[in-house]
Amino acid sequence: MTTQTTPRAAGIPRGIALTVLAILVFASMDVCSKLLAGAAGGFMPVIQIIWLRFVLFAPLAIVMAYRPGEGVRWRSRRPWFQLARVILLVIEMWLFIAAFAVLPLADAHAIGAIAPLLVTALSVPLLGERVGWRRWAAVTVGFVGMMIILRPGLSAIGVGSVYALFGAALWALYQIVLRIVGRHDGAETTALWTNLVGAALTTAIGPFFWQAPTPTGWTILGIVTVLGGFGHLIYTRAFTLAPASTLQPFSYLLLVFAALFGWLFFGDLPDIPTIIGASLIVASGLYTFHRERVRAAERGP
Repeated sequence: MTTQTTPRAAGIPRGIALTVLAILVFASMDVCSKLLAGAAGGFMPVIQIIWLRFVLFAPLAIVMAYRPGEGVRWRSRRPWFQLARVILLVIEMWLFIAAFAVLPLADAHAIGAIAPLLVTALSVPLLGERVGWRRWAAVTVGFVGMMIILRPGLSAIGVGSVYALFGAALWALYQIVLRIVGRHDGAETTALWTNLVGAALTTAIGPFFWQAPTPTGWTILGIVTVLGGFGHLIYTRAFTLAPASTLQPFSYLLLVFAALFGWLFFGDLPDIPTIIGASLIVASGLYTFHRERVRAAERGP
């Protein structure tokens, strides 16, 4: 008997590979963003970094969305969702880059790792999904892990931690909207909307914070621009090839890459409470993804 592989199943390995590559790209971009915004005195304001990233990558996004005989694939079937997604992304980027300026990369990403659990919690009111007690228990354990990292009451919660926490919440909302958009628009169209709308939004603010970059600053900014645009493109493409519940566990590799790069480039290592809290978040997140796959199997194809 011959076993046939569905097109969706055949795309899963590619989706996983693209997700891992995107996570590595994002971790590298975070190193550059930290250099620009905070490390070694910083080179430019956060909003200027985001503004120039969008503006510099916009022409490349247009080229990537062009198809001979079809023109630029700019038409979206869900334009309002695309607009909302980009607004969430711009604010989330600002919060995390601001957090990178004052926190070690591993600490910022340990807090940000709560985002997949927030996706589970928010999918109930926003996507109408049903979440059983096991997944709610996993979400609770994840929040306990976050409290261990933040340690409220033992010391004042730093502004960097607040930035990372709100950034994680917006990243969770972004992923929910991305799920909706991914059902209707291609990766190239989504990437085009990301950069053109992002450039338009930030151009209204960025010029007022202009600070002439140094030659080193321009070089790092160019690297950040390419990495950011490329990372979001392949990350979006991965979601069109494989189910989100399959890809999400690999997002925790960002913690590993962040800890490694933070040690290599800045000499930062997470402390024991951060490691314990991050371990709880990762464990609860992986269990949540496992339960999502079990529920999907029970519902059938």
